[in-house]
Amino acid sequence: MKKIIISTMLLASALTAKAQSYLGYLTDNYSGVNSVIANPSNIVDSRFKTDINLVGASVFFSNDYYGLKAFDAIKDDFDFDLDAKKTPTINNNAIINTDILGPSFMFNISKKSSIAVFTRVRSFVNVHEINGESIDKIDNDFDENNDFVLNEGDFYATGHGWTEIGLTYARVLMDKEKHFLKGGVSLKFLQGIGNIYTRGKNATINYDADGTDLGGGFTTGNVISSGDISYGRSADFDNDDYEFEIPKNATGFGLDLGFTYEWRPGYANYTSTNADGETYTQKDKNKYKIKVGLSLTDLGAINYKDGLEEAFDINNPTGISEEDIENEDSFEDILNNLYSRTNSQNSVKAILPTALHLNVDWSLNNHFYVNLNSDIAITSKNKENVNSIANVASLTPRFESKWFSFYVPMSLVQYNGFQVGAGLRAGPLYIGSGSLISLFSDKSNGADVYAGVKIPVYQSKPKDKDGDGIINKLDKCPKTPGSVENNGCPWGDTDEDGVLDNEDKCPEIAGEKENDGCPWEDTDGDSLLDNVDNCPEEAGAIDNNGCPWKDTDGDSVLDKDDNCINEIGTVANKGCPEIEEVVTKEVQKTLNEYAKTILFNSGKSSIKAESTAVLVDIINILKEYPNANFIIEGHTDSIGSAANNLKLSENRAQSVKQFLINKGINAARLSSIGYGETKPIATNMYKDGRAKNRRVEINLVK
Repeated sequence: MKKIIISTMLLASALTAKAQSYLGYLTDNYSGVNSVIANPSNIVDSRFKTDINLVGASVFFSNDYYGLKAFDAIKDDFDFDLDAKKTPTINNNAIINTDILGPSFMFNISKKSSIAVFTRVRSFVNVHEINGESIDKIDNDFDENNDFVLNEGDFYATGHGWTEIGLTYARVLMDKEKHFLKGGVSLKFLQGIGNIYTRGKNATINYDADGTDLGGGFTTGNVISSGDISYGRSADFDNDDYEFEIPKNATGFGLDLGFTYEWRPGYANYTSTNADGETYTQKDKNKYKIKVGLSLTDLGAINYKDGLEEAFDINNPTGISEEDIENEDSFEDILNNLYSRTNSQNSVKAILPTALHLNVDWSLNNHFYVNLNSDIAITSKNKENVNSIANVASLTPRFESKWFSFYVPMSLVQYNGFQVGAGLRAGPLYIGSGSLISLFSDKSNGADVYAGVKIPVYQSKPKDKDGDGIINKLDKCPKTPGSVENNGCPWGDTDEDGVLDNEDKCPEIAGEKENDGCPWEDTDGDSLLDNVDNCPEEAGAIDNNGCPWKDTDGDSVLDKDDNCINEIGTVANKGCPEIEEVVTKEVQKTLNEYAKTILFNSGKSSIKAESTAVLVDIINILKEYPNANFIIEGHTDSIGSAANNLKLSENRAQSVKQFLINKGINAARLSSIGYGETKPIATNMYKDGRAKNRRVEINLVK
C-alpha cells in the first residue's frame, strides 16, 4: 500500500532540492566557452584565441527535508532513516539539475566579434509545495493496519530532459578608453528527451486500513480522496513495454541574451601606440577594475506534439478499495480507471527555466578577484510543466592566472541556506563543488560536484622579438632593433651623405654635415653659397662677402664711395653736402605768408585753382635753396570731430607736398604732417580766429 500512495502523489517522497551549474567556475575569466551558458557576451574580448570543451558535467542536489553529515553516509553502518535529520514542513520544494556540456568551441572572427558553438544535455526536476509533514508521518508511522491522512493541498512536480545545440555571437559594442561594453546572443535548437509533470489542487487522501469488507471476515484498506490532479507526459513511461527513444515531434527554440560592462581606469597600461598612431591593446590581460554582467537565459519552450495531458477529479467520498488500486498496472491506469477524467488534450509544452543573472566582479590586482553573483528565477514555480531555478546569491573570492585558478564560492541558496565550496582550474582540467566545505558540517542539506576537460588556446603576451621596446604587432621591422620614432626600424642614410635620415633635413639629397645633411644653397642668388655668404638672404657684392654695400646717410652715395658717410651729401660732391645759402627767418616768414593763402575746397583736401599762383611763388623760393629740406604742416580749426580734423589736416598737407613734387621739387626734400586742431594760433570761439587756424605752414627742417 505504501508504494501505491507514494506513486499516487508523484514524488511525494522527493526531498527539497536546489541546483546550480558549475558554481564558482563560471566566475573565472578563463572559463572560456563554458561561460557562454551564464552570459553569451563573455566569449568576445576573452583571454582565449580559441577554447574547445571536450566534456564537462555538473550535478547539484540539496534539500531542506533531509540533512546529514555527508561523509557519514559512506559508512557501512549508516542508516538513512535513523541517522538523517528531517526538517518537514507543509511546503517543501525540490529542484535537481544535471547539466552536461558536450563538445563545444569558441573562436574570434575579428578584433571585435566572436562566435561559439556548443552542445548540451540537461535535465531538471522541480517539486514544489509538497507537504513534508504528512510524508514524515507516513514514513514514521505507516503500517498497513493503521489509518492515516495525507493532506497534500496544492503541489507541483515537473521532470524534463532535453538537449541543446547553440550558436552564440558576441560583439564589442563600445570601447571608449575607460568604458567598455560588449553584448552577445545565443540561439539554441532544442530537442526534447522526455517530460512528465503533475499538479494537485486541494488534494487529500484518507486511508482506512480495514474500511472495505471483502466478506467472510476479511477486510482491505479503503482510500477516500478529494481534489483535482493534472497529469501530463511526453510518453507512456508507466507502460511495462516502454522502451526509451528520442521523441520525434519534440523540438523548440531557446534564446540567451547578455551584456557586460567594464570600467577600465588603467586602460593606458594595456595599450601601446607606434609613431604612426596605430594602437594595440593587450588581449592576454584583464583590463577592468569593475566588471558588471547582466544576462537573461533559457527563454523558450519545447512542444511535445505527441504528448498527452489529462485532468482528473479525484473526489470520492465513499472511497476505493486498496484491492482495486493494487489491481491497476500503473499510476496512469489508477487515474483513468478509478477516477473521473475532466479534460484531455494532445501536445505538451514544457517551459524552460528562464532566469536573470547579475554578476559583479572586482579586480583587487592582476590575480585576486572578488565576485558577487545573483541568479533569479523568472518562471513561476506554481505553474504546470514549468522548470525553474532556485534564487541564489554567491560571493566568490578567487585567485586567477592563465594556467591555474582557485575559487571559494560562498552561497546563500533559496530553501537550502548558506553553503561554502571550492574549485580549481589547472590548464585543461576544471573540477569543483559549490558545497564541498559545507559537507564537513554536522548537517548538510546538499552536495554538488562538477568536472570537465577542455583544450584551451590562450591569448599570448605581446612579443618584442628584437628587444627594441616596440611589440611585434606595431614594429615595422620586428626582427631588427630600431627607434621608437621610426616604428621600430633603424634609421638609414638614404642619400649616403653620412647623416642619418632622422637627423638629415634633406634625406634624399646628399649634403653637408654642417648643414644638417643638405647641400649649401645660394639663397639670395648673389653667386656666393650660404656657407661663405655673410648675408645669405640678401644679395650683395662678392668683394663685400656677399653683403650689399650700405648707404649710412641715405644720400644715394654708397659708403665705399661716400667721403661723408654720416652726412647727407651729393653724388657730385662724393657724398658730402654742398655749401648752400642759409634760409633766413625772413625767407621762412615769406614762405608761411604764402602758405597761409593756399585755399582748399570746403571740407576737402583738394586745392582751389586760384591758389596756383601762390604755390608757384613757393616753388621758386624752394628752388633757390636746393639743399634745404622742408616740412609741410596742416592745421584746422576745432569745428567737427578731432579725428576728422586730424585726417583732414594730414590730407591737405599731403596735397601741397604732392603739388610741389609734381612741379619738380625733389621728394626727398619734402615731408608732411597734420596736426588737426591741436596747434591753434588764435581762438576758435570766433570766426576770424577759426579762419586763422585753418592754415598750411612750410617750415625748414633743421
